[in-house]
Amino acid sequence: MEFNEKLQELRKKKGLTQEELGKILYVSRTAISKWESGRGYPNIESLKGIAQYFGITVDELLSSDELLSVAEENSKLRENNLLDLMFGLIDLCTIILCFLPFFAQKIDGIIYEVPLFKLTEKELYLKIIYFIVVISNVCFGAFELIFINCQNSIWITNKRRITIIINAIGVILFSISLQPYAAILVFVFLFIKVLSLIKI
Repeated sequence: MEFNEKLQELRKKKGLTQEELGKILYVSRTAISKWESGRGYPNIESLKGIAQYFGITVDELLSSDELLSVAEENSKLRENNLLDLMFGLIDLCTIILCFLPFFAQKIDGIIYEVPLFKLTEKELYLKIIYFIVVISNVCFGAFELIFINCQNSIWITNKRRITIIINAIGVILFSISLQPYAAILVFVFLFIKVLSLIKI
């Protein structure tokens, strides 16, 4: 008998609904439904919780092949969470553009390096665009960290694409507007992200 069938049988023997079992295991009804329909496996902690609640061992719940699948899934999930953590922290680091001297400003024929907050010799629209790019990066970094365990398919599919697009826009914008230090910093962030995705 497969894990999904065992789980369904154990739940029904206890007279529980999917929602009730979800509350006991601190997961959503959707997660229970997914496991019972054979579309995925619980993580190790949830498996231990299931085994403990029903008074059986994890080995009794899963076949050896299923154990391997769970281990692979958990390994992939851990890797993705680490990547999300790294991307989120990198995006948050973009805030340093506001406080460290990465922007060139020409005053009386002399070029000074100033932080974004002290950039006064640029057109207002350009400063606003700079701020929008930096704030977008920082806000998205915060979202990446807050929703690190989010399993929404739209979020999972698009989060890395969005962060790379925001970084690419920053590189192009800072390069075109002749802000080489800011462009280099954002390019380094972009390069680290792309390199980490290629390695996966």
